[in-house]
Amino acid sequence: MERSLKRLDQQRGSGYAGLKQSCQLPGEEVGVVRKDAAGGADGTTIRPLGRPGDLGWVVMAHGEVYAAEYGFNGEFEALVAKIVADYAAGPDPRREAAWIAEAGGQRAGCVFLVAKDAETAQLRILLVDPAARGRHLGRRLVAECIEFARKAGYRRMILWTNEPLAAARRIYLTAGFSLVSEESHHSFGVDLTGQYYELDLAGELSAAAR
Repeated sequence: MERSLKRLDQQRGSGYAGLKQSCQLPGEEVGVVRKDAAGGADGTTIRPLGRPGDLGWVVMAHGEVYAAEYGFNGEFEALVAKIVADYAAGPDPRREAAWIAEAGGQRAGCVFLVAKDAETAQLRILLVDPAARGRHLGRRLVAECIEFARKAGYRRMILWTNEPLAAARRIYLTAGFSLVSEESHHSFGVDLTGQYYELDLAGELSAAAR
């Protein structure tokens, strides 16, 4: 799979360079993306990642949920562990961030936004716990990423996901992302179709500068 991603980098150029992993789950209702970091009437909140146990929960939740729902093997959990460790080693708070969704005071979701290059932000490892679906947490987490990327001055956002995750696809399309490429691959013990998405933020920056 890494070789396939490198080939895409070479074909697409720096705008899509290094597209690798952003994982998300189906089962959520889809509508207009909006921010609600202050919390909802249903007892859900979105907060910055950073409390003790947050990093470990992200890895554990991905491993458990994807094994149960998609049959992914331990390679996937190892990949998520590497993504989390790379982020924890030294994120740039002006350019990178991560969030935890909570429902009833318990962790229920997460998302990471990292710098791919000076102009490109990459959305990674979006997840919503099955018990918390239907509360729009996926949309709210994505909205946090988009708003952060805009304020940080990025010109685009990119992400990589897989075709079985239909509800996540609708979330991304509703948020304004466009599908730019697809590629079949065998990863984590299963056959998948990788999908590459991009969101253009350059037009908004140009309009704001006028």
